[in-house]
Amino acid sequence: MLKHGESRVLSAVLALVLLAATTYGQAPAVPPGSVESEVAGIKAENAALREQLRRVEEQQKTLLELVNQLQQRLGPTTTTMAAEAPPVPKQGSSSATQVLEQSSSSKAPLPTSDQTADQPGRTYDENAQGILLAKSSDSAKIPFRLNLWDTTQVRYTNTALGNKSFTDHLGVVRPVTVRNDFSLNRNLFHFTGFIFDPRLRFNLITWVSNSSASIVIGGYVGWQFNKALSFQGGYWGAPGSRTLGGTFPYFATIDRSMADNFFRPSFTQGIWIDGQPTKSLYYMVFVGDGLNTLAVPLSKTKTGLVTSATVDWQPLGQYGPPGRAKGMYNDYENHQKPVIRLGTAFTRSREDRFSNNQQTNPENNGLFNSDGVNTFDTGAFASGVTVTDATYRMWAVDAGVKWRGMAFNSQGFARWLDSFVADGPLPLSKTFDIGAEMVLGYFVVPKKFEVYERASFVYGQFRNSNEYGTGIRWYPVKTYRVWLMGEGLRTNRSPIQSAIGSYSTGYSGWEPLAQLMFTF
Repeated sequence: MLKHGESRVLSAVLALVLLAATTYGQAPAVPPGSVESEVAGIKAENAALREQLRRVEEQQKTLLELVNQLQQRLGPTTTTMAAEAPPVPKQGSSSATQVLEQSSSSKAPLPTSDQTADQPGRTYDENAQGILLAKSSDSAKIPFRLNLWDTTQVRYTNTALGNKSFTDHLGVVRPVTVRNDFSLNRNLFHFTGFIFDPRLRFNLITWVSNSSASIVIGGYVGWQFNKALSFQGGYWGAPGSRTLGGTFPYFATIDRSMADNFFRPSFTQGIWIDGQPTKSLYYMVFVGDGLNTLAVPLSKTKTGLVTSATVDWQPLGQYGPPGRAKGMYNDYENHQKPVIRLGTAFTRSREDRFSNNQQTNPENNGLFNSDGVNTFDTGAFASGVTVTDATYRMWAVDAGVKWRGMAFNSQGFARWLDSFVADGPLPLSKTFDIGAEMVLGYFVVPKKFEVYERASFVYGQFRNSNEYGTGIRWYPVKTYRVWLMGEGLRTNRSPIQSAIGSYSTGYSGWEPLAQLMFTF
């Protein structure tokens, strides 16, 4: 049932249609007489017809405006009641009847709401890179927006081809974790958006990994003042290396490199600011509870805080696609002009053996000495002696270039551990380790097949380690968000234990890896 106001609008529309038809049906009479008078009559008729066509054009514009207004007021269910106005006849048409016949045979339905963009449950949000679940109208009293995005990583890992034990720098024989398994390595859900005010942002996170048999519920809330400054508080990673500065999961290889896993900080609760003050510059400054404190009770941690900051510069244009893939390593986009990235980061934290626990959540990354022994394990520095506190400082510098399907990325690391507190005498007062990673990739078939070579190394206080590998990546659908890859990796004396990174301390040997990555 139409409301009174809607009936008046519909009546106006029908009146205009009738007026247009009547106007087309009229034609000025030509008085009989000589040839000259007939020619003059035809000229007068043409002039009158041109004037009528001009009037019809104006009436058609008015008619379309009224039809659109009526459709908006009545909603998508009444779209079938609306029809397009007849097309304007071409100059020189001799009959209004012909025009009406053409219009009746060439009608097209008006677009319905099913054809419009940005619909909850039907729209993929390219900027947020997720599915739009719900949103308010622009005029809503309480504005809100809710997106869902996911990362699912299925991996095959095999470390059965190498050694089963290793000897640390003190001569103690220790076991190597042996794996030959398929795993749901990560299953990460983010519910993101805003509510009450478009500047009041949130990110609700569920993080599952059966590689480490753990589930994490986290998230953060924040306020975006502008593009150059946002403030957040909650659960996130200290941005001490490039892979913690907004590149996950768009790494160049299966996962983070051995060197990156050895040096980098990890995830914790804290507060941070970030932003993009210029088109080519991005920064983040973070203060949190420690390197690895997410699943550790606060009663177990001490008062030391982690501070971490990073900045990257992309002077020749955006290095990766917008959104979460802005730091993507490979050149899926096939840049026809070179783009580069330069970045640096620094992290400092006062750590204790309770908060620095690599087993507490999927992404936690404990401190290890360069011989593969956890820094806080009894006997890590001296037989029977346990370090309970230490100061961690780490500096990282990275650089990358992309051009015509080729991408080269590298990063260097330096780490200091000192100010030890222990329950017995130690043979040293500090340790210093350096390392680097590099990867070269090329799309042999643009946006379809990529091959790459990678390597990383650690030159440490107690032992040196390295790795190198070759891999291939295949994109089965037309998007950079889904890929399959396989890799042959050779590791020599791994200094890191990381179930999610497929590394086992002390391992030496070849390691076949395969992975499906699915993210939206």
